[in-house]
Amino acid sequence: MVGSDENFSGVMRASNLQGGLRPVVGGGKLTAGVGQNRRALSTINRNVIGAPPLPYAVNKRNGISDNKANAANKIPPVPIHRPITRKLAAQIASKQQQPAVEVTKPPVPLAPNRNESEDCIIIDAEEYKATGDSSVPMFVQHTEAMMEEIDRMDEEIEMEDVEDCPIVDIDSTDKKNTLAVVEYIDDIYAYYKKTEVLSCVPPNYMEQQIDVNERMRAILIDWLIEVHYKFELMEETLYLTVNLIDRFLAVQSVIRKKLQLVGITALLLACKYEEVSVPVVEDLILISDKAYTRNEVLVMEKLMVNTLQFNVTVPTAYVFMRRFLKAAQSDKKVELMSFFLIELCLVEYEMLKFPPSMLAAAAIFTAQCTLGVSKEWNKTCEKHSSYAKDQLSECSRLMVSFHQKAASGKLTGVHRKYSTSKYGYAARCEPASFLLEAAWF
Repeated sequence: MVGSDENFSGVMRASNLQGGLRPVVGGGKLTAGVGQNRRALSTINRNVIGAPPLPYAVNKRNGISDNKANAANKIPPVPIHRPITRKLAAQIASKQQQPAVEVTKPPVPLAPNRNESEDCIIIDAEEYKATGDSSVPMFVQHTEAMMEEIDRMDEEIEMEDVEDCPIVDIDSTDKKNTLAVVEYIDDIYAYYKKTEVLSCVPPNYMEQQIDVNERMRAILIDWLIEVHYKFELMEETLYLTVNLIDRFLAVQSVIRKKLQLVGITALLLACKYEEVSVPVVEDLILISDKAYTRNEVLVMEKLMVNTLQFNVTVPTAYVFMRRFLKAAQSDKKVELMSFFLIELCLVEYEMLKFPPSMLAAAAIFTAQCTLGVSKEWNKTCEKHSSYAKDQLSECSRLMVSFHQKAASGKLTGVHRKYSTSKYGYAARCEPASFLLEAAWF
C-alpha cells in the first residue's frame, strides 16, 4: 500500500503547489511558491476560538483533514457535577420553563441577578407578587415547588439522624452454624419467656422462714460466688445454684445452721446439670469447714429434688443474657460489665421481684450507659427483649445503686471477683449515676 507523500520533505508534486516551482535568487534550489488560497495563522486562530479545551484527533487522508466532519460530530463537553443548591435549582427551573411562557402583559421591570458561571436571570417570586400582577408565571410557581421539595428533603435528612437504627437480623451470620438452630431460635426464646415464671419466686417468701432472713441469704450467696470463682465453674452453674436455693426456701422452711448445707447441695445439683467435671462431695464438705457429713449432703439432695419435683430445667437470667447481648451487638467490655451488674443483683433479695429476662435486659442497658457506649435501647434490643427503655427504669436504677456501694460493706465478693484482670477490672468503672435522675428516662 502506497502512503501519502505529504510527510516527506523531499517529495514534491505539482498538484500540491499552487504557484509552481520558482528559482531562488543566489542559489540553484527550487522552493514551493506560496499559493493564493493560503491563509494567515491569525485567520486560522480566529476560527479556533470557542473550541473545546481538549484537542481532537485529526484523520488525514491524502493530505485532506477531517476537521469539518469532526465539527459536525462534535463531542459534547463533559458536564460538571455541582451540588444542587436552592439557587441552582431555581436557575435550572427558570431555564426549563421560561421558553414556554407567553407574555401577554408588559414585562415587569426587575433587576437581573446574573450569575458569573450561569447565563440566566434569577427572579424572586416575592418581588414578582409585590408588583401587583395577579398571574404568576409558571416557571416561578415551579421554582417555588422545587424549593419546597428541597426544604422537605432537608427535614427528612435531619430526621434520619434522630430516628433509631432499623431492626438488625442478628442470626444472619449463624445460618450455616447448625448449633445455633437459627430456624428455631426465636421460638425457643418465646417459650423461655412464657415459662420463666417457673424460675421466679415470691418476692416476700422470707416471711414464712422462721430462723432465716434476707441478710443470711445474702451472706450465703456472696460466699457461693467466691466458691464458684475458685472452682472455676461455668457461669450457668452459678445462676442455676441461686435459683435452686430461692425456689427451695420458698416452699421449705429450714433452720439457720442448715442454710449453708442448702447452699452446697444446690451447687452440687447445678454442677451435675451444667458441668462436665463435677466437684466431689468431699470437696464441698471441705469448703464448708467440715460442718456437714457426706450423708447429710446426700439426704439434703434428695429432699431438694423432691421438693422441686425434679424441675431443674428453668430459664435463668444467664439464658436471656446471651441472647440480649447478641441483640445489642455488645463487645467484651459491655459483656463483663453486664455480668458484674447482674451478679450484684443475685445477692440482693429485693431483686427477686423482677423476672430473669428483665434483669438481663436492664443489666445490658445499664452496662452500655456505664461505659458510654449508648444511652438508648434500640429497636433490635426492644424486639428481642420485649421491653422498652422506660420499662427498665426501676430495675436499672437499683443496679446503679448497687454498683455505687459494691466496694463498701461486708459483702464484697462480686466486687473482688470483677476487680481482677480476668474480668477486665469491670468493678473499677464509675457507675452511671445520671440514671438515678428522675427526669432522665
